This record gives sequence, structure tokens and C-alpha cells, in this order.
Amino acid sequence: MNRFFLSVAAAAIGVYASAQDLPKTSPHGEVEQVIGLTKVDVDYSRPSVRGRQVFGDMLPFGKLWRLGANMNTTIEFDGPVVIDGNKLEKGKYSMFAIPDKEYWVLIFNKNTELWGEGDYKEAQDAMRMKAKVEPCEFTETLTISFDDVKDDQARMDIRWDKTRVSVTIKADATEQGIANIKEAMSKPDIKAGAYNSSASFALDRKVMTKEALDWASKAVKMDPKFYYIHTLARAQAANGLMKEAAATAQQSMEAAKKAGDMAYVKKNEALLKEWAGK
Repeated sequence: MNRFFLSVAAAAIGVYASAQDLPKTSPHGEVEQVIGLTKVDVDYSRPSVRGRQVFGDMLPFGKLWRLGANMNTTIEFDGPVVIDGNKLEKGKYSMFAIPDKEYWVLIFNKNTELWGEGDYKEAQDAMRMKAKVEPCEFTETLTISFDDVKDDQARMDIRWDKTRVSVTIKADATEQGIANIKEAMSKPDIKAGAYNSSASFALDRKVMTKEALDWASKAVKMDPKFYYIHTLARAQAANGLMKEAAATAQQSMEAAKKAGDMAYVKKNEALLKEWAGK
């Protein structure tokens, strides 16, 4: 065979071998969570304990840690958030930690192209905060997760070995929700469901209650389903129309009984009990 082709083949084999996709000691992990209307995305590498003493030994107390392995852990928010009372603007950040026995210092740094701690600059920190250390069940592999996701907030847990550090992330969806409603209302082909969901959102957030009454009324006029009628009852009550609200809730309850939806029967019963005597 021609020596030229042999050389090319050998080079190709060498490139292929160097580009092999092999298992990593600390594999890549990613977790995404929507809080309110804000998407949070965490990208990190996940080291394992492998029989070692992690905190206070492999990771000395009081020393900066990339909060993972390989490329630095990053966290991205597509809207502003509040983390344990500390405001953080929309954006992408590298996360670092300084572990200690009772508290960790969590760091959100603006440089997201870091590998390790060597090029970290404190001047690029967007925020620093303390997070309490809690004991937890043994966790072999570093795990970042979200729990208690409700009411525009979630708890973010960082667990490794027998240690857990948690912070609460809040992302108020009211402002964005109102903006989304206004956009929906500008369209000519609004459906009953859009009117109803807009009214429900406004009533839940205690905003735009007059508009909510108008939207709920339009939803029922377009499609008198028992759950739309239930929203109308709530809107009437929010605007002080208690007599009308009670009659509407009764109407919704009767329609729900016919439909066999006991959940809405109970919802209407709860409203009528709450409004009794008002």
C-alpha cells in the first residue's frame, strides 16, 4: 500500500483515539427547575466520595471550592431572583463555595468560563452569602436538586457525603404574569380558557380585581362550564358583590354535582362557608 495513504490512515486513527468518548470520573449533570415563571438551570460535574473523607479533609474547611469538578458549576436564571433574602439579577454565574463546619459561604461569580479555583477573582463576584450546614443521609455523588417548589419559590439543596446545604430561591411571577395577561388580551381571538386563567391568576395574586371580574364574566358568557362559573363567583366576592357571589357559587356547585366533579363541589362549599354572614 502507498506509504502516503498509510500515514494518513495512521493519523486518522490517532485523531479518533484521542477523541474517544470515555466515561468520566466525575460525570456531567444538569438540573432545571421553573420557579414561578423563572427558569433556573444548574450545570455541574458530579464527583463521588469513593471512600474518602470529603469535608475538612479532601476539601479543607475555609478553602475555596469550585462546587463540583472539572469545569466550574454554573447556575443560570432567566429572570431576577431572591436567594435567602439576597437579590440577584437575571444572568449566568459560576458557583463557588467555601465550606466550613457550621456554615458555607456560597459565591455567585460573573466569570462563567472557569476551570477550577485558580483564575477566580473576588472582584467578579455578583453575590456572597452564608448557608447553614445540615446533616443528611449519606450521598455518594454530589447532588444539586430542587424541592418544596411552590408559591414562586423552591429550596435548592446541595448534598454530598453526609452534608446538606440549602437555600431558598424566590422568583415573584406577578409582574411577568400581568405582562403575559396584557399580551394575551391584545389578541383578537381570545378563548374562554384564557379569560378564565387570567382572572384566576389576578384573584390568586390579589391584583387587577376589577379586570378579573370582567374576564371571568366573559369566560362564562362564552362557555358556562362549572369551573369558569366558580372563578366568576370568586371575582364577584373580590369586588364586594357578596350576594351575587353566593348565588354564582351555588350555581357552580350544582353544575359540578351534575358533572360528577366532587373537587369543585367542595371548592364551592368552602366558598359559601367562608362567605356566610358577610
